Amino acid sequence: MDIDMKFSPQVQSIQRSDLLSLSLNATLSAHLPPNFFPIHLPELFSRNSLNAKLPLPPSLKRNQASKSLLVVTQKEGKKTTMTSTNTQIISYSPSPSSSQSTHQFTYEVFLSFRGEDTRHGFTDHLYEALISCGIRTFRDDEELARGGVIASELLEAIEESKIFVIIFSENYGASRWCLDELVKISECGATEGRLILPIFYHVDPSHVRKQRGSYEKAFVDHEKEADEEKREKIQKWRSALAKVVNLAGYDLQKYQYETRLIKEIIDVILKELNSKLLLHVNRNIVGMNFHLEELKSLIKIKSNDVRMIGIYGLGGIGKTTIAKVVYNNISHQFKSRIFLENVRERSKDYSSLLQLQKELLNGVVKGKNKEISNVHEGINVIRNKFHSKKVLLILDDVDNLKQLEFLAGGHGWFGPRSRIIITSRDQHCLNVHGVDASYKVEALNYEESIQLFCQHAFKQNIPKSDYVDLSNHVVNYVKGLPLALEVLGSFLFCKSVPEWESTLQKLKKKANIEVQNVLKITFDGLDKTEQETFLDIACFFKGWNENDVTRLVEHARIGIRVLSDKCLITLFGNTIRMHDLVEEMGREIVRHEHPKEPGEWSRLWDPKDISLVLRKEMVWIKCINLLYI
Repeated sequence: MDIDMKFSPQVQSIQRSDLLSLSLNATLSAHLPPNFFPIHLPELFSRNSLNAKLPLPPSLKRNQASKSLLVVTQKEGKKTTMTSTNTQIISYSPSPSSSQSTHQFTYEVFLSFRGEDTRHGFTDHLYEALISCGIRTFRDDEELARGGVIASELLEAIEESKIFVIIFSENYGASRWCLDELVKISECGATEGRLILPIFYHVDPSHVRKQRGSYEKAFVDHEKEADEEKREKIQKWRSALAKVVNLAGYDLQKYQYETRLIKEIIDVILKELNSKLLLHVNRNIVGMNFHLEELKSLIKIKSNDVRMIGIYGLGGIGKTTIAKVVYNNISHQFKSRIFLENVRERSKDYSSLLQLQKELLNGVVKGKNKEISNVHEGINVIRNKFHSKKVLLILDDVDNLKQLEFLAGGHGWFGPRSRIIITSRDQHCLNVHGVDASYKVEALNYEESIQLFCQHAFKQNIPKSDYVDLSNHVVNYVKGLPLALEVLGSFLFCKSVPEWESTLQKLKKKANIEVQNVLKITFDGLDKTEQETFLDIACFFKGWNENDVTRLVEHARIGIRVLSDKCLITLFGNTIRMHDLVEEMGREIVRHEHPKEPGEWSRLWDPKDISLVLRKEMVWIKCINLLYI
């Protein structure tokens, strides 16, 4: 007959080598949850002496080496409905009208100037300043190939430039060449998305506008013996002058020093370029306003200090997206800025770390940089180049201290008001590095989840009428993980109701592989003991008290702290919590050991699998040392 009763174990020690082979004393039993019933079965799988049939409690764990079992009842967690009355949707993509233009300009800045006045002075200094900031700049003597047709090449360069800096000097108006440039610039500047910046270099802006002084004399000379065709051209010159000079310009006399004017021009150009060179994010981001405001309070953009900010959370929770939005929001305030993405994937060894150092240097210090041959030399070069610069550096997806040591070793590497933002799955890594503040990205609440899911499944913010219940099932399954909401929403887009129902049935048996692969990255970074602790929790101890688990599992206390730091679990008081998809990922790892042979798994938790294994093995127990309750 089947033994149909509850059990309580005798006293024995707990060894990891026995994988929770248990028998506990009465004192320990008093600390356990009432529905925890471990069984010590040292000879369970010895076929030669089986006299009793094992009962089928609802959860079971087996160790192949010791042939021992742990049978537990999984605690059911209460379902929590997440609601919010303050869900926000914010758009960070260009408007449809502005995004229609996808033209990529060859040059970011075109310099128009009279060579004999400024070529070897002001224009040269401005050009070098632009180049040092990494701004692609056209200057005729620098860009035109010898023997080229200057007129056509100049016109083409103007058409392929985004910003025009016109340096009006004493003899600018005397050059027909300059005035032809000006007409073309005026025509191109009228198109959307271009900018004209007039500079008045030792000339009165009113003289240029009204063609007085040297400009009056220049036009008198132009009009001498002019035929009808030339008079038409002169009129175009006058119109272009009047149009351009009426734009907001910069008068050198107000700046006293040329360097001050050049700095002002550079700042204006960088701000204009930065406002257009944003990182791509999806058009509508649910709940982003909240994240942005929270991070701004930590970043403290007006503070003169160097600040390092950590953003951490579970894989797929949205850390990279949040970091991109922050970058787009504040990058215009930094001349030196760079977003280094996928640091974990791109820093497997010293060679790849060296490439990241070079990318960092080239992104922040424009122009020629000293060639570095190893990562240790790179540290010194980065520190020397950055220590006086106001830098915005975002290191995305960092997973160990070495990456931080070689890319952003300390606050002293950077100039005042610099901001270094680091995204990671590992809170401990951020703390050890000494970040000034950390921000944990939590899962979306119910309303945010349903909106994000529907944006991908229906291209709208609410479910279609026939899909309301199905959408709720998906959202309840995903539990607020943005990656899963987007992946499943996109997969179910334009699918029929039966296809939705079929997908939900499949998800009950096996989670989406794309989501699981992202979550498993963190598991793969654990050591063997930490992986074992994670699998124990995923299979048995979700929702348990931390102290109870540490009494049962060897080395669990350290492992639990590591898992918490890496966002695989959270501790609410002393209760261990785990996202449902992370739990499913852990169980899938166990299943993957022998996909079609549950009897070969290291852990069993599903009553159906337990029953299948026990019936297949025809397990009988010769001796059970148990205390009847």
